[in-house]
Order: sequence, then structure tokens, then C-alpha cells
Amino acid sequence: WAALHGCSARSGRGGQGRAAAGGTTGDTPPPAPTCGKAMLYVSPMGVPALAAAPSPRWAPWGGLGVNTGGWSALPRYSLYARTRLGYLFYQRQVKKARERYPHGHSAPQPCCFPGMKILPIPVLSNNYSYLVIDTGSGQAAVIDPSDPLAVQAAIEEEGVMLEAIFCTHKHWDHSGGNAALRQQHGSCKVYGSTLDGIPELTNPLADREKVRVGCLTFEALATPGHTVGHMVYGLGGPPNPTPLHDRRLHGGPGRLFEGSPETMLASLDVAVGLGEDTLLWPGHEYALECLTFASLLELDNPALEQKLQWVTQQRQEKRSTCPSTLGEEQTYNPFLRTHRPELQAALGLRRGGGEHPDAFRARVLKEVRRRKDLYKAT
Repeated sequence: WAALHGCSARSGRGGQGRAAAGGTTGDTPPPAPTCGKAMLYVSPMGVPALAAAPSPRWAPWGGLGVNTGGWSALPRYSLYARTRLGYLFYQRQVKKARERYPHGHSAPQPCCFPGMKILPIPVLSNNYSYLVIDTGSGQAAVIDPSDPLAVQAAIEEEGVMLEAIFCTHKHWDHSGGNAALRQQHGSCKVYGSTLDGIPELTNPLADREKVRVGCLTFEALATPGHTVGHMVYGLGGPPNPTPLHDRRLHGGPGRLFEGSPETMLASLDVAVGLGEDTLLWPGHEYALECLTFASLLELDNPALEQKLQWVTQQRQEKRSTCPSTLGEEQTYNPFLRTHRPELQAALGLRRGGGEHPDAFRARVLKEVRRRKDLYKAT
């Protein structure tokens, strides 16, 4: 299993990126969305998969003067996520990113598997969309199309037919390209959770529901926390199944905009259950920030030190840091290490008498998230 969209990265070399097309998005904002985020998984057998994940770090709030660690973060988040003001701000972010990164913010490496190709598309200032291609039929799906022009350029270069859009959640930097792509590809369907108010949603999905695109089978996994309707998508195809999602891993998940620590912990446990060989594909290029923060919590973690060195080198060369494996994430990602005594000790937390183990783990996750929010705000 492999996970798509989130905060993960694997050790390995990145490839060359593609140029993103310029231009502007439509003039009429679509209805405001209400929830979500993304990620991709690849199986031990080499078959990839897509799934949804916790939302990304809210870089856009910096542009609105929001202190992500302060009291005003939630009200301003609501403006961005639930009003047309948020869509207009998203359009501004797209325009600025196209000017600043005409060839994308990073150089990703396409991943090929029997009957399948996964093409990361660097968009905005740190997002990733993913074009997943059934190489036998030439049919394709895209995960979280942030910039419709960049996605369309990839579709044309690959010479494929866009059959489906899978959205991990409603946030504009994950769903903003839905309307433009649907206008260009009339038969394309938009999948996601009905709880998230995803723009242009045509086919609402329930937890564990499956969708076929060519010979590939995507499975929706409900992973609330970042938003109430956040989903990850498991991708299955012959001969073995594989999942994708947009949860941000690679050192940490997204902020708890619409969920509790308990909810996020349960969603992360769903991801962990996919197996150590699962490949995680993040929705954002946040590896360097997340791992630098993690290194402040665990001062003596060889796996973390090694990964941070690799990520630092990758980013110096503007190379993508994805994907990573779920197994390696559990050796250095504090949000997946809430059960580890060394992390609990570093946070100064002890399990109370009679406290349920999962309740204690949720308390550990809450403290890690609190420190991460303060770290971002400084």
C-alpha cells in the first residue's frame, strides 16, 4: 500500500519536474467547500495507492496576517474554508506561485508500477497533486488538483483521458481546480466526502467504498481530523491492491481544524494499519520543517538524524522528498510515535492511574500538536 498526499517522504532520488502552464483560473468562484485533505500508498508488491490525509500547514494564513498559534486562527480559517473570500485568496496564491515557480516548486520523480504510473505534480508554493494513470487503457485520475493548468499540462503531456478527480478534503488548495477541469473534461467525475462540501462533487463516497478507473480500483478511507470529511484513497489494481491519500505525514499531520486529538489519533491508526511497506505521498512539501521540529523533541534519534540530513540535501537541490514508507515514518514522525516512552518522556508526560492507553496517546498527540503550532508561529 502506498499513501498519496500528506507529509511523507522516502529516501531516494527525485526526478525532473514538469513546467506548469501559466494563466488564470475562472472568474466566477464555485460554491465554497466545507472539509478535507490527501495522501498515496504503495504496496510491498510495488503497486501504488492513493488516500486522504490531515490538512496541510496553512501557509495561506501567513498572507492574511494570521498567527496560526493564536486565538484568531479559527475564525480566519473559517473565512478561508467556507467563504468566497477564501476562493479569491486561493486565486491570488495560484497566480503568485505560477510567477514564482514557472517549473514547479520541486523536481519530483514519476513512479512506475506494473500497469500503473504515478506522476507527482508540484503546484502552488508547496502543494502536490498526483496524476494516477492506468497505462493499459490510458485512463487517469487526479488527486487534489490545486492548479488546473498544471494538471491539464500533465494530462496533455502524458496523452491520457481524465476520468476522475479524487479530493481528500474541501480546502481550496486541494479542490480549487475541480471546476475548471470538469469544464474541460465533461465526463470526469468528482469524488469525495459529502461531509466536506467539496466543489463540483458529483459522486459522494462512504468509508470503504470503491471506485474503478480503468483497471485500477480506488478505495475511500474516512480519516477525519484535519476536516470532518477528510478521506484518503486506497488504489488497487492487478495483481495486488494499493492505497492513496492526502494526509500530511513525513514528520507530522495537518492541523486539527475540525477534529479532536482523539479523532486524529484514530485516523492515524487507520493509516498505520496499512502496513510498514506502504508508500506515503504527501499533499505538501513540508518534510524539512516537520523533521526539524521533530529533532527538537527527540534529541537522540539516529533514524531521525539520518532522514533529516537526506531531506536537507534534497531541499537544497529543490528535489521532492516524497514518497516515504509508513515503516520509516514510525521511526521519526512524533505523531506516529505517541506510544513511545522516549517521546512521552521528552514531553514530560506520564500516564495517569486508570487512564486508558489510547486516551494517554491522544494527550501525547495533543501536546505534540500544540508545540508544533507554536513552532510554526515563531
